[in-house]
Amino acid sequence: MGEIVKFAIVGCGVIADIHAQGIANTKEASLLAVCDHQVERGQQFAERYGARFYESYEEMLDNRDIQVVNICTPSGLHPQQTIAAAQAGKHVLCEKPIGIDMDSVQQMIAVCREQGVKLSTVFPRRVAPAAQYLKQIIQSGGLGNITLADAVMKIHRSQHYYDSAGWRGTWEMDGGGAMMNQGIHLIDLMQWLVGGVASVYGHAGALQRSIEVEDTAVSLLRLNSGGIGMLEMTTTALPEQEQRIEIHGDKGTAVLTEDTISLLHIDGKDVELPQFAPFKVLPDGHRLQIQDMVSSVLEQREPSITGEDGVHALEIILATYQSSRTGQAVQLPLGKGGSVI
Repeated sequence: MGEIVKFAIVGCGVIADIHAQGIANTKEASLLAVCDHQVERGQQFAERYGARFYESYEEMLDNRDIQVVNICTPSGLHPQQTIAAAQAGKHVLCEKPIGIDMDSVQQMIAVCREQGVKLSTVFPRRVAPAAQYLKQIIQSGGLGNITLADAVMKIHRSQHYYDSAGWRGTWEMDGGGAMMNQGIHLIDLMQWLVGGVASVYGHAGALQRSIEVEDTAVSLLRLNSGGIGMLEMTTTALPEQEQRIEIHGDKGTAVLTEDTISLLHIDGKDVELPQFAPFKVLPDGHRLQIQDMVSSVLEQREPSITGEDGVHALEIILATYQSSRTGQAVQLPLGKGGSVI
């Protein structure tokens, strides 16, 4: 048997099950330990996956056998828990968003670099076979110069959803709403596909739900390509609609519906697509990122999606919030000082 990379999970909520299943389905990985401040929930989780339970995060980090810590806690805790793991010599796979303000995120990236540990952000839509294929098409100039791109997420989260956990819908722990919690996946995917964003003008607010953060947001983007982009994000839509990204260039158009290419039209004709491997963002995306983290540890390379990659979507979201408050366009990158409040 080859080398096994030993994982720990902090935070035993809903998404932690997806991480644990991804570890279980990766032959070079094992789940050694879990940590949660809710003792009963954490103990049941540990028993379910055959791991050791820790109530104390610091005590868990003292376990020298742990090599990678998966951060699955509320967003506002991500930086401090990542920094603690890095200072204990552990690599980190951090759930989105990587953090909720630029200062703490830049600090966590710097500490990981100083400690010589790997930091990866969870963006499972990036690893979808269709998304990888489309990225290659765009990078090779298949669509030409990108002139227009938009991402649309119209889903439903009830008031009960926000009331079900004290951190949901708060600036302090959730960091934002429709954009920061749900839309960040689509925002990251679009900006990654088109080559980044130069400026943001946006409006965001809680229009239906009784929450601190936004349930609806719209952003107008200036792309690095010189083109224009648009984000439409809401958690108030009924019925829900399929999430969609459209990208238009001077040579063609691509439409990504959920994680499938529904249209690829180049040089006046539809492109025949290859047969992609079956993919569901949950759980396949997390499993593929866990496998990539294992490979990066064993091969001593950077993860395919790094901590720095986690910054770009966060900047777009924070810039939208800032623009909504000030009524002014915001230039990127934000640098230090970007904050949700």
